[in-house]
Amino acid sequence: MSDRLPSGMLVSALLRRVNDAGGFGAVMAKGDAQGGAILVIAVDKGASPRLLERGIGPDGRTALIDSTPAEDLDGYWRRRRLRDPDLWVVEVDVAAAERFAAETILND
Repeated sequence: MSDRLPSGMLVSALLRRVNDAGGFGAVMAKGDAQGGAILVIAVDKGASPRLLERGIGPDGRTALIDSTPAEDLDGYWRRRRLRDPDLWVVEVDVAAAERFAAETILND
């Protein structure tokens, strides 16, 4: 049994934290409540949106990986969702969006 928190709980915590900081967050696609992967669309004060997800970093440890495609961000996550219906897609618009995502979904 894993000590990792359920995906639905992590998404709720991320949205609550973003809201408490004066930002905005929305679930674009709801995935599996227990074990679905989480893809975060991070919007940070006028910068281009980035796609961030939990993965394995170069050092072999859990890390937040930048998965931003060169173009068609919306089409990219929708295609991913077709292949993986358990995938959560969450958009957050807040200053330091990457920090919020890392602190919430990297709960090791």
